[in-house]
Amino acid sequence: MKISLPIIALLVLLCSPAYSQMPDFVGTKALAESGDAIGQFNLGVMYANGRGVPENDIEAVSWFRKAAEQGLARAQTNLGFMYDRGEGVPASDEEAVKWYRLAAEQGNPIAQDNLGVMYAIGRGVPENDAEAVKWFQKAAEQGVSNAQSNLGYMYDNGEGVAESAVDAVRWYLQAAELGNPIAQDNLGVMYATGRGVDKDSAEAVKWFRDAAEQGLANAQSNLAFMYANGNGVPENDIEAMKWYRQAAEQGSILAQDNLEVMYANNRGIPASDIEAAQWYLQAAEQGLANAQSNLGFMYANGLGVPENDIEAVKWYRLSAAQGYSSAQFNLGHMYMRGEGVTQSNTSAYLWFSLAAAQDHEGARHNRDVIGKKLDLEIRSSAQELATLCFNSGYKKCD
Repeated sequence: MKISLPIIALLVLLCSPAYSQMPDFVGTKALAESGDAIGQFNLGVMYANGRGVPENDIEAVSWFRKAAEQGLARAQTNLGFMYDRGEGVPASDEEAVKWYRLAAEQGNPIAQDNLGVMYAIGRGVPENDAEAVKWFQKAAEQGVSNAQSNLGYMYDNGEGVAESAVDAVRWYLQAAELGNPIAQDNLGVMYATGRGVDKDSAEAVKWFRDAAEQGLANAQSNLAFMYANGNGVPENDIEAMKWYRQAAEQGSILAQDNLEVMYANNRGIPASDIEAAQWYLQAAEQGLANAQSNLGFMYANGLGVPENDIEAVKWYRLSAAQGYSSAQFNLGHMYMRGEGVTQSNTSAYLWFSLAAAQDHEGARHNRDVIGKKLDLEIRSSAQELATLCFNSGYKKCD
């Protein structure tokens, strides 16, 4: 088994959520069109996240801008985020910083956190760790878990403040207890390595699991490592394989490497794969979407059947056409990698978008990664096709 130490996650950016549980799309749109700033903001959130409607970045930017120009700090934050990511508008670090600063100076904690990130990595402003810490501190003291995690990261690495593993643990713990998966993962690393706290592998496993169950690939890989090596839990190759596979499906290179090693050494591979594939085939032929998706996975990975990417794509497509988000996610992967189909980032983006609209976190992550590779015109065209596919009940998707 390859020995791989856990990795501390990096800083991330956030955008503001809606004010409360949003009403239906039609009602929200009517309120926005009446000029209500909160309605405009909420409609922008719906378009930006692809919730209740397929993702459409251009529409999101339009509505965020209307609300931002009325001085709504949350909308200013999100408009900055769209400029930051180049979603719906050409990417501009300077515009992102401008809007983040307007919101941050009104006391918006998410904007403060994002402005801190910009200073920490030197985008749109000269890199300035002390200024980054200043903004992270303001947001952290308002209870923003991401800022608390970021502040912990700065203490952990001695960036903008004197290095202090104890202070890092203190801020990671505050964020972790609020459910922040990156902080949970980082706190797990501190316990696994004995930095800032007494080394405690069982406590590390606890925090890795909390983050892994939220879908954080790095934590899934770290939890798999603990199972594979019997650190904090009894050694269990089946559990290790399960978590490595989940992380690998999200693109974790470390997990993919470790997964290959486990396959090469016949570790964690159930003896019942052939029988499972036979059961999946029977159910898939009867039209069961879950079984079709699982059978596609078996063909894609050569589990219980000879590896066959074309067969994998066939079964993923049948399941995806029934609206099954896991199959849509996996079909996106096949297009992204050109396995069983001609490689197409546009088609990958389409299927990831459709799965993301159903709150598939891995698909949302991959959609964002692929989106950065597409120019604005192509991405907008892919979003329009996703809308057509969604509205047609997955009949018009090509």
